[in-house]
Amino acid sequence: MNGPEALAALPPARRAELIYATARSELSNRLWRAALGDSDSANSASNPAGRPGLPLGSLVEMMGGGGSAQPGTAATGATAAGHPHHCCCCRHHHGDAAPGATPAAAARAVPSAPTITVPGTVFPQGGPADAVGEARGGLLALGSNAQFAPALARAAEATGVPAGAIAAIVDAEAARRADGSWNPLSRNPRSSAAGLGQFLSGTWQDMARTPGTWLNETAASHGWLDAQGRIRPQARSALLQLRYDPEASIRTVADFARLNLDRLESDGLRVRADPEALAKAAYLSHHLGLGDARRFLRGGLVPDRARTLLVAQIGGAAAEQRIARTGNATEAHREWLLAYIDRRIQPDRFAG
Repeated sequence: MNGPEALAALPPARRAELIYATARSELSNRLWRAALGDSDSANSASNPAGRPGLPLGSLVEMMGGGGSAQPGTAATGATAAGHPHHCCCCRHHHGDAAPGATPAAAARAVPSAPTITVPGTVFPQGGPADAVGEARGGLLALGSNAQFAPALARAAEATGVPAGAIAAIVDAEAARRADGSWNPLSRNPRSSAAGLGQFLSGTWQDMARTPGTWLNETAASHGWLDAQGRIRPQARSALLQLRYDPEASIRTVADFARLNLDRLESDGLRVRADPEALAKAAYLSHHLGLGDARRFLRGGLVPDRARTLLVAQIGGAAAEQRIARTGNATEAHREWLLAYIDRRIQPDRFAG
């Protein structure tokens, strides 16, 4: 039975629900692309589905105000506490020149890692037979990742970032086991990125020093911070090892997303206008870091920076081919990253 026949065979209520969900996702994606100023031709080149973009005037639907970023602005933003928000994972994923590959394709699992118990956290191996977990008043369809539903629900409740958006970020970053489940022991062999959120060591320590985050509260409760809120040298190893705890990683993904979204909105970028736009903006900041995400949203990265990031993501030869085809490194990197985000960051996939 083909697609149209299968759709026609559904009960009217279910058929209407699927049509509405598809239309909503399509509109969300078009608003996201329009908000970035993508033209129809750019969309057709970078979007495998060939979905047309909206005119640049639709920017008002999702974002407001803000002039163009200047090339000389700082590379990293800062939290309300003044700590820099470095990129979590960018410049550290390689080997995905093939279409459909993910930035985390090179991630591998650490054979073993010491267990640090976070009070109240239990993750049974294999997960329950029921593949649907409750999160933030709704249901998450997590399949083999149902064991992470409680942590996603807690993270969503604490930060206001939808559980589906958090799940989409983790899904784009973490390595997978043979059954498709996210591997908490994910580790990128080419960088310090580790855990379900692929946090670099520096970013993880920044989050531990940032008041109001789950990681800051946990570090304080373990005595890992001194009176000035700095990480005690002898506690650094234990703190970094905590990246392999699923609860810690998921909660920090959510906190990092909340902080980045707050700062983007304070810049006049309406990144919470729509659930899919929120998820994509959160991932963009997670992937690039706040400073580069701001520049990306406001017109694009400078060519040298764009080339460096593209080479790190897909390799030198593939990057040069894309740059030659598009005519410049800024557009080549933008095209690649937008296509990846369109393909992978779809929070509706996790809706129950």
